[in-house]
Amino acid sequence: QVQLVESGGGLSQAGGSLRLSCTASGSIFSISVMGWYRQAPGKQRELVAQITSGGITNYADSVKGRVTISRDNAKNMAYLQMNSLKPEDTAVYYCHAILASKNGGPWFSFWGQGTQVSVSS
Repeated sequence: QVQLVESGGGLSQAGGSLRLSCTASGSIFSISVMGWYRQAPGKQRELVAQITSGGITNYADSVKGRVTISRDNAKNMAYLQMNSLKPEDTAVYYCHAILASKNGGPWFSFWGQGTQVSVSS
């Protein structure tokens, strides 16, 4: 049993900052990739940023230069620092992880419940 729990969402004015945290807990041997996705009303879920266990990152073009993803492998945690927020960043943000519960796999995909980020103009 694995859980991903997000925290840190909330309301911000345009130009403000928010920091999201994701904690993975349960039967975890290794986490390959951790990432953040978001889904705005009426839109498909989209990738915001992801980071491998080795620290390689990937960002959506829409957030490059404004968002930084990081992780603490020892704590099974990932973070998303969002600066210069825009109203179009308003969405539910979901934590995602690809992990294995035992040595050698198999690897599974897990999602958190999501945290709301709202940015006012």
